[in-house]
Amino acid sequence: MAKDLEAIAKSKRIKYFLVSWVDLFGVLRAKLVPARAIKGMQKDGAGFAGFAAWLDMTPAHPDLFAIPDPDSLIQLPWKPEIGWVAADLWMDGKEVEASPRVALKRQLAKASRKGYRMKTGVECEYHLITPDGTKLADAADIQAKPCYDQLALMRQYPVVGQICDAMLKLGWNPYQNDHEDANGQFEMNWDYDDALKTADKHVFFKYMVKSIAEEHGLRATFMPKPFTHLTGNGCHAHVSLWDRAGKKNLFETSRRDPRGLGLSPLAYKALGGIMHSASDLAAIFNPTVNSYKRINAPRTMSGATWSPNAVTYAGNNRTHMIRVPEDGRFELRLMDGAANPYLLQAGVLMAVLDGIANKRDPGEPTHLNMYEEGHRAKNPRMLPLNLLDAIRQFDKNKVIREGLGDELVDAYVKLKMQAWDSYATHLSSWERENTLDC
Repeated sequence: MAKDLEAIAKSKRIKYFLVSWVDLFGVLRAKLVPARAIKGMQKDGAGFAGFAAWLDMTPAHPDLFAIPDPDSLIQLPWKPEIGWVAADLWMDGKEVEASPRVALKRQLAKASRKGYRMKTGVECEYHLITPDGTKLADAADIQAKPCYDQLALMRQYPVVGQICDAMLKLGWNPYQNDHEDANGQFEMNWDYDDALKTADKHVFFKYMVKSIAEEHGLRATFMPKPFTHLTGNGCHAHVSLWDRAGKKNLFETSRRDPRGLGLSPLAYKALGGIMHSASDLAAIFNPTVNSYKRINAPRTMSGATWSPNAVTYAGNNRTHMIRVPEDGRFELRLMDGAANPYLLQAGVLMAVLDGIANKRDPGEPTHLNMYEEGHRAKNPRMLPLNLLDAIRQFDKNKVIREGLGDELVDAYVKLKMQAWDSYATHLSSWERENTLDC
């Protein structure tokens, strides 16, 4: 039986609910609903005009309804009178297939029918910057190698500490916070969970970080490459596949792994599926023009980009797109901070299921430092150089179309091509500086 949001509001003294959903571009949309009206909203949904968000709809489309999932309810630790709840999109009495949360739920249902349950964790990197977005918030954060810098970390303790306290209160079990590789960059880690729960937490985490930073007069950005000379913001995903009950990790093996990474044969098939489609999934893993300034970047001030440009895997080696840090799981290092939390998970699971179904072989691991010895790798598939290439590859990939569905793929490609066209017709300062005197 579904939880009663009206009753929960009374017991927890919630005055308002943010009935919230994410559009295809990852923008968080919501209506602020007084608790007195939440019973009707839980049954019928909050109404929206789909054309007003990044969805493939027109002003002529009927009302879009966001029906809240009560299991996703989060009471804002810094504003406990407000409850946030993730919602699924409906129109004309059926779910909207070309919407991110529904897309993830479709993949989870497919996995469940096959006896699988995906568990994931994400590492969301962000920068703390000035409100106008032009420079770092901490003018003293200038080390050439600032990663793990204790002084720089503790100067932002008021923000980082408040965010971590909030996660502790929410029961997310955060276990470490650190200053990352770029000046002004931070990462905060919490326990892995079922893929839908991780996606909901990912959405809320970004909202929470931005909100708390604003309370301190700062701005938080998850932009993939906000500063050309600094390491960009990744969103690495740790993946494992379990039985339907969530009790047994099917990526673990009790036998000797001939490739020496501690993975099961099933895990290698899943890995093969991800490697087969990774380059074409870049359109959702790296969804902005700016994304390709991170994965195809020159060496940064710290000495490394910490991001891939080729489809390779290895053991505990961070220079590869896929790292296997320990038995029973692998880390996907391709995704960046702009990735839609639901499409990220949906894309990964789609590729995992394809790899298992088609027994895809990832080949042998590449035991090289890809930053220094990448030229020695045996013909690895390269990642797209820009968003346009990524969109075209995504559009043409039959595995992705079959896995995610034509409706979602067509809508995403249409809107992303519009975004690319907007970028391509923009006259940049670089063009004026380099072409005025041609």
